[in-house]
Amino acid sequence: MTSKVPFYISVLLLVVAGIALSMFRHQNYGVPWTPGETRQVWDIEARVEFTAQDKPVKASLAAPQTQRGFTLINETSSSSGYGIAYVNSDVGRRAEWTIRKAKGPQIIYYKAQFLVDPQAKAQIKPPAKEIIKPTFDGPVEAAVLALIDQASQRSSDDPTFARELIKALNDEDSQNSALLLNNMTKVEAVDKVLAYAQIPSKVVGVIELEDGRRRQVLQLMNQVWDGERWQLFNPESLQQQINPNILVWDQSNVSLLDLIGGQNSQVHFSMISQEVTPRQATSDKIEADGLLNFSIHSLPLEEQAMFKTIMLIPIGALIVVFLRVIIGLKTSGTFMPVLIAVAFVQTQLATGIIGFLLIVGTGLIIRSYLSRLNLLLVARISAVIITVILIISVFTVVAYKIGLTEGLSITFFPMIILSWTIERMSILWEEEGAKEVVLQGGGSLLTAVLVYLAMTNGYIQHLTFNFIGLQLIVLAGILMLGTYTGYRLTELRRFKPLAEED
Repeated sequence: MTSKVPFYISVLLLVVAGIALSMFRHQNYGVPWTPGETRQVWDIEARVEFTAQDKPVKASLAAPQTQRGFTLINETSSSSGYGIAYVNSDVGRRAEWTIRKAKGPQIIYYKAQFLVDPQAKAQIKPPAKEIIKPTFDGPVEAAVLALIDQASQRSSDDPTFARELIKALNDEDSQNSALLLNNMTKVEAVDKVLAYAQIPSKVVGVIELEDGRRRQVLQLMNQVWDGERWQLFNPESLQQQINPNILVWDQSNVSLLDLIGGQNSQVHFSMISQEVTPRQATSDKIEADGLLNFSIHSLPLEEQAMFKTIMLIPIGALIVVFLRVIIGLKTSGTFMPVLIAVAFVQTQLATGIIGFLLIVGTGLIIRSYLSRLNLLLVARISAVIITVILIISVFTVVAYKIGLTEGLSITFFPMIILSWTIERMSILWEEEGAKEVVLQGGGSLLTAVLVYLAMTNGYIQHLTFNFIGLQLIVLAGILMLGTYTGYRLTELRRFKPLAEED
């Protein structure tokens, strides 16, 4: 007897592969598990104003990039007469505008779009190996040493050291903190004390995202290297719970704006939030990250619409296998109900059922006449196909003339499949009688309705279209159902007399 162990291993591998592909698509592409979800996108606009001095102008603005929690999906610039370039320098990304000659007030706009993305893949740049140790006056240096000693005793690593240092600087009763903050801001104090303690850190400019906010300026915060990534700290707050709506705009640790050929420069930020569909968010993320996308979403929209229906057919096949193998429901043809259900999706259920009954009923009447002519099989089937086409044409015209526009959709029925269905039912009528035709025809219609309900379920449509790994799980389920050799549920009625005797 052949061992079924390899078969069960294959089924298990299909399930594991399907789950792995689905998880990969969710984690890397951000596709949600449920339909109806939306993704948040922030449009942030930087307005650069300055006065040109009637000579060549070069304006260099720190440009943001993909970071933890946010994926940069688009950036544009509006600057009349200026050339624009995005430059990757030693201090980070910058947007540079240049013009041969400009005079008077100038306004430049830079706009960036960020997708709120927990799976954002940020390029983390480690700190420079050498840290330049700052110098302080004698009393200030003594205060710095006291603060370093206090923070060292209360911390276990660099991030906790920075946290304890910020607590000390916000202590109003601390003379050391007061002396240090006499000539510098808290951001500068934290940065210099950390550098003095040889702890990698830098000053960054952040924006607090708030829908509809206008003319916002950058807020300076500190970042500390923990060995793997940069951790953000707000020196103005004892509570180091960083708002998730904080976006790091300027990571250069140098300057937000460098201007040559101008003066009186200002940079203000405005922002607005919008919601986009998961499909749009996934498309934007793939384009922004340069990911290889082998999913259906990479196809043109026309082909995507076609595959949206095709990917539902395996679900219909699973339902048909379950109804035939486990329930024991009889159908006319193996997968004819699936194709009829696909037609129902196009015609809507009520119109589809009426159209199906009219076409099959009329076809059976005409087929009964053809059987008297003793035609060969090929000629008879060809005649039935032509008859079905004529029936659909007549019903469509009649429906249009009497104002039933829903009847126009019966042209979506698969004509060849209907022709074979009529042929099989006609032969079944002759061999088994009308009762068997009603049983198989009714079973086919019931199965088609159940498959239609599954195909039009929003949750099933979302999963089959967005997670191709689900098809492997469906295949594994069909293979397992194919090994069932027990009684069908409809066959158990044969044991009813035995149960009554007991």
